[in-house]
Amino acid sequence: MAHPFTLRPFQNADAAAVANLHTRSTRGLWTYAADHFRENPDPQRRHLVALNGIGEVTATASLHPFGDSAPDALRLNLAGDGAAFTPLYLALLADLPTGFTRLLGVTREDFTEQTQLFQSAGFRNAWQSWGAHLDLSTFDFAAFQPLEERLYLQGYEVERWPSDAPDAEWAALYALQRQGERDIPSNPTTTAAPLTREAMQAVMTREEAVFVVRFRGELVALTRLTLPDGRPLQKAREVSSDLTTTHPAHRGRGLATLVKARALAWAQDSGYTRAGTGGTVLNLPMLRVNTCLGYRTEPMWITWERRLR
Repeated sequence: MAHPFTLRPFQNADAAAVANLHTRSTRGLWTYAADHFRENPDPQRRHLVALNGIGEVTATASLHPFGDSAPDALRLNLAGDGAAFTPLYLALLADLPTGFTRLLGVTREDFTEQTQLFQSAGFRNAWQSWGAHLDLSTFDFAAFQPLEERLYLQGYEVERWPSDAPDAEWAALYALQRQGERDIPSNPTTTAAPLTREAMQAVMTREEAVFVVRFRGELVALTRLTLPDGRPLQKAREVSSDLTTTHPAHRGRGLATLVKARALAWAQDSGYTRAGTGGTVLNLPMLRVNTCLGYRTEPMWITWERRLR
């Protein structure tokens, strides 16, 4: 039986409608703008829309390379009327770019329209990630002062990272960052492409507030807060934790909890109202840290996988 939709390739004139569909499909977690979807021709990208009987864009589906964490994979994105997902998906399968061995899709477990498509199309629930938020109006650093005092007596001190730090200090911070990236459990969705030292320094200086712990002058822990100013898809008064890590020789003392608590206290004093974070469910130590800090976890994010051959 013919489906009640007309399918055609995405056009830049569809960008506003597609942005609205994606915003609604994420239940308002993010607000997308039309500029996110206006695109230049890309031979490895496929993007379709479904039109209803009166010519309105009611659903959209796209495929594009997943990225450095899964270079052999295409990412499938879906938004809008779930009744159109199967015909959109089958149309994409009929015109796959070459050179890829699997499809990946990422959706929260309570986004039923996308979840039903992935289940019915033979994808497997391959990895799980968590997201969590903290209401900074209820955060009280006083609960962590005994920890801070105890660690201070042992030689640990927390400070905000200065953007004008000397070159040798930036090198030490980069080494700690790379150590954390190697040690922290991850999956394709939670793995970011590693930055060069110069790129990391530029990002931290331009977009972040960074806090560190020193032990007798040596950098032993860090946490990074991404600030929302000018950042796409981020709420105006919400900060986001990018990475928190402790040097292996200093783990198990509460340094990650303390440095992150200090960063959250700074965010609260600076007028931010919410803090977000997340990661793979394999990272149990950070789950415990965030529970201690008062974050409330949300439904899991699932990375779905289907092999193409």
